[in-house]
Amino acid sequence: MGTALVTGASAGLGLEFAWQLATAKHDVVLVARDEERLTRLAAQLEAAAGIRAEVLVADLTRSDDVARVADRLRSDESPVGLLVNNAGFGLNQEFVGGDLERELTALDVMVRAVLVLSHAAAEAMVARGRGAILNVGSVAALMASGTYSAHKAWVQSFTEGLAVELKGTGVTATVVNPGFTHTEFHERGRIDMSQYPEIVWLNAEDVVATALADVRRGVVISTPSARYRTMSALARIAPRSAIRAIGRYRRAIDDAPADADADA
Repeated sequence: MGTALVTGASAGLGLEFAWQLATAKHDVVLVARDEERLTRLAAQLEAAAGIRAEVLVADLTRSDDVARVADRLRSDESPVGLLVNNAGFGLNQEFVGGDLERELTALDVMVRAVLVLSHAAAEAMVARGRGAILNVGSVAALMASGTYSAHKAWVQSFTEGLAVELKGTGVTATVVNPGFTHTEFHERGRIDMSQYPEIVWLNAEDVVATALADVRRGVVISTPSARYRTMSALARIAPRSAIRAIGRYRRAIDDAPADADADA
């Protein structure tokens, strides 16, 4: 993989991706908004794993920041062999009556940035004849959980189409669709998950390990854990009316906005 670039690297799954990639002796480019957290993480990774950790502070809601990350993906200096599009957050609001600016922010981070960065990475990787793009989706792509489900459904469809286009180039595209995972995601999104039993939860370490193993094998759709693979299979064959009846899984803790550096 060479150098790996991870968005949303300051927390959640992004943080775990950074650690596992560094432990596997890959240099990393860490992308997020929080410079202090990124700088601290870079120092820890370099000290613990003996790799080079580059900090790239960027707000993926800003077009100019996304362009800077895209430029890094195109660079031939320490070329990026793996792009992990991980940045995302939970909106925790209804679409009708919700804050439109927050909706547009979510669209920018979880759709537009994924498209722009994947475009830059794919062109550079195809020219070199090797590389991989890993997009963090969600089992929510199969559900009817508001615009978050819509964004993740787009990520899955986009990744599948990209994988078809990249076939035979030496470059692969994978989407990982985790279920509920123990990270900062729900806490930072002010989403109350206390009603869900421990059995539905995954560990970030296992999710990331599965995703990276599937990238190495060229798997297009990666779904960590047997229980979520079973649930996903059932969701694909269930009538959409039944899926819609499940409704939203989120209950508000308060109206505070989510953090766009949280993992997806």
